[in-house]
Amino acid sequence: MPTAAEIVRHHHDSAPPGADPWVPPHRQTPYEIEVADHDTAWPASFAEVDALVRGALGARVLELHHVGSTSVPGLPAKPVIDVDLVVAEPADEAAYLPALVAAGFVHTIREPWWHEHRLLVLAAPRAYLHVFGPDCPEVVRHLMFRDWLVAHPEDRDRYAAAKREAAVATNAVGGHGMDYNRHKSAVVREIYERMFRAHGLIT
Repeated sequence: MPTAAEIVRHHHDSAPPGADPWVPPHRQTPYEIEVADHDTAWPASFAEVDALVRGALGARVLELHHVGSTSVPGLPAKPVIDVDLVVAEPADEAAYLPALVAAGFVHTIREPWWHEHRLLVLAAPRAYLHVFGPDCPEVVRHLMFRDWLVAHPEDRDRYAAAKREAAVATNAVGGHGMDYNRHKSAVVREIYERMFRAHGLIT
């Protein structure tokens, strides 16, 4: 398990100086942020992605989790299924990327500086597959946040309002996903702090 210090550490969205997370020919471009009402079909969409990934990788899947807003009943979300995949070594792309690409995933982001994160996108059902390694603190954070929002509807509603406000602010200036994340980051960190205190990770 990662340490408490590793779990509570917040990382910045931006890459280190001189680093580019985008896998050519992909790049960051503005797009309309849609925050939709919760769809009861999202768990079934995750089940499709789960079956696709497990069918492609078999025993190479160490963990596979439905995370992000689509995993929280009643929470509005961008209609994209976020999935955390844990493999033995994310940097060893040859061990898992070809099989996922053959299954229809597109490799778009590589972030060695952030827990060796890789992002792959699936068109249908629309999904973001986040690849991490064993004992990754980001996976722990995602699961804690999901479960906290399920158990605390007042924070779920606070987050829902922040998401809708962030979408409006981002779309008003023709921004993109990183802008959207920044607009709602204050509320996200407030909820994280409350969650970490409740779990005894900070005092």
